[in-house]
Amino acid sequence: MAASTREDVSVSAAEKKGNKKQNPDESDLLTVPDGWAEPVFTRDDNPRGLLEESSFATLFPKYRESYLRECWPLVQRALGELFISATLDLIEGSITVSTTKKTFDPYAVLRARDLVKLLARSVPFEQAVRILQSDMACDIIKIGTLVRNRERFVKRRQRLIGPKGSTLKALELLTNCYVMVQGNTVSALGPYSGLKEVRKVVLDTMKNIHPIYNIKTLMIKRELASDPELRTQSWERFLPNFKHKHLKKRQQPTKKKIKKEYTPFPPPQPESKVDRELASGEFFLREREKRRKMMTEIKVKQAEALSKKQEERKKAFIPPKEKKIMKKSNKAPVKDKLDLEAIKEKVKKAKNKKLGAPALASSTAPPIGHSKISRTFSR
Repeated sequence: MAASTREDVSVSAAEKKGNKKQNPDESDLLTVPDGWAEPVFTRDDNPRGLLEESSFATLFPKYRESYLRECWPLVQRALGELFISATLDLIEGSITVSTTKKTFDPYAVLRARDLVKLLARSVPFEQAVRILQSDMACDIIKIGTLVRNRERFVKRRQRLIGPKGSTLKALELLTNCYVMVQGNTVSALGPYSGLKEVRKVVLDTMKNIHPIYNIKTLMIKRELASDPELRTQSWERFLPNFKHKHLKKRQQPTKKKIKKEYTPFPPPQPESKVDRELASGEFFLREREKRRKMMTEIKVKQAEALSKKQEERKKAFIPPKEKKIMKKSNKAPVKDKLDLEAIKEKVKKAKNKKLGAPALASSTAPPIGHSKISRTFSR
């Protein structure tokens, strides 16, 4: 019995180990081995070709007509390798791609359809022709209806491009995708993992989340993926957690109502007019006396109001107080002590100065005019 139980235990343990090997973890299934590539679809996989013809047509704007004329021989040569015919209709403004009898790849016409769409969305031929490769895909993101206000939409679209296209270039380097912003759409071309990140960044930018936040997370993810130890672990502790902040504060009301403290007891009942008259003794007075008292109170109030009004009217006639003007004196400062000797010398010099005509030689000689007058009288 003991031997049988040991055998049963060993069998059950082996079965569990086998089940673990048969049911691997989801993380192992999601990870792609290094250097793995999908085998190329050849004519040996489908030697008889396609049974029915399928075609796709897309319209292009008028301003793309001249460019499509120039690169159309290159488009036909690229599609001719996949045995797909393409026609350019300049009158209707459309491009049509369709399969032929020699086409063996059923998915080739879908790649041709994507090529034509990218050319119509202003993507250059050098980038659009990469869609014909097996590991490439494209995604056309419509952003025109995500924002209602046109001015706000233009600002957010420019925010996605960045100054001199720096934000868009950083996004291309991190996702290995080519991104083209044109009008109301964003065209992306690259691997599937990169297209997923590009779509997330574009939609978040239209939701008013700056693309620099997503670019920062992509940079951290790229560094973590290069480390083989952290590749299989959770990255939540390393990724930044950006919280959306409301910049506008709530408008405060001009008049705030202050709530009174709650009391279970009701407020005291206000006094009535009769209670007030009983307290002052007016209730027991006669009607004449009540009227007389009321009139005297009214006259006192009127006199006070009249006096206030008169004082206010008189304020307009009261002259303002003038400031005293200080006169400036230009006189030189007087010395305390006078020099009498210096003044006497000045007076003597003034007397000795020769003023007017020169002095006479002798005091006895009569003046010239006096002699002439005397002669006339003597005659």
